[in-house]
Amino acid sequence: MNSAFRDIIVMKDLTLLKAVGVAILVAMIGFAVMDKTGVITISPVPFFWGALMVGGFVFGIGMVLAGGCASGITYRLGEGMIGAMMAVLGLTLVGLMTSKGILHPAVTALREATMITLADGSAPTLANLAGVPFWLMALIIAGVVLIVWAAVTKRNGESTETGEKVSVYQSVFKKGWGWKAAGIVIGVINIIAFYSSASAGRMYPLGICGGYWSTTNTLITGVNQMNWLSVTLLSTILGAFVAAKIAGEFKFRAPAPKTLVQTFFGGVIMGFGAAMGGGCNITHILSGVPQLALSSILGGAFLVFGCWFMAYFLFIRPMRNLD
Repeated sequence: MNSAFRDIIVMKDLTLLKAVGVAILVAMIGFAVMDKTGVITISPVPFFWGALMVGGFVFGIGMVLAGGCASGITYRLGEGMIGAMMAVLGLTLVGLMTSKGILHPAVTALREATMITLADGSAPTLANLAGVPFWLMALIIAGVVLIVWAAVTKRNGESTETGEKVSVYQSVFKKGWGWKAAGIVIGVINIIAFYSSASAGRMYPLGICGGYWSTTNTLITGVNQMNWLSVTLLSTILGAFVAAKIAGEFKFRAPAPKTLVQTFFGGVIMGFGAAMGGGCNITHILSGVPQLALSSILGGAFLVFGCWFMAYFLFIRPMRNLD
């Protein structure tokens, strides 16, 4: 998602953003069906608007410096990238300090000062503010988006050709996925994750940072705090390693020392932002927005603003100076 948001202003490219949009749309439809059938219960992040704005903006800055969001540095860790390992180290250390340590009182104070709930104590969503069931509002929104998308695609005459024919093995492990395929697969994974997580007693879909907190706490204290997110985190790293080995891309690679320092501090900033804002881009944009949560819409928006802010100083302004 770092590249998806950064590329909007740096390269004027919406390809990765469209993949994110497809993933959100697919997840929204799946969540609606599961909510209607009683398989899951929609559980948005609380609406502590001040912490969401600060945390989201700071996280967006950090993921540009780190060269990837929380999930990005996680799968790159599995690919053997030393820079990602440094970012993970920073994310974990400061994330723990902010979520449970010396910085936690500041988080608590800002959240309590800016918390908004509905009359029944629930967090606001587009659905409960409109007074309609989540599943109905989600399907309405998804239907409108699909109709508009189809109309725009038809008007622009976008081609559906996939290019040269390749084997399934080649298309999955050797070639880059198109944005539609990637978005659909990620959306389906998020649907499965919500069901799996709910079955384990955690009523929320995909997340990533909490897995670092719980796993590291277990290693440090010796007290078992492993949970669904811990297993998901470790499995993601293992899956990235397996995929990289199959594709012939696994290799320990270290950037210049200056870049290692930058990625570490990018991870530090992401760790603070995620703990302050109640989650990272996965928690809010990929998992919270499909639940129509105002908290995730706000937190996700400020995350994008933070990404653009840092991308301007790191990429756009230097390019303008060269011109």
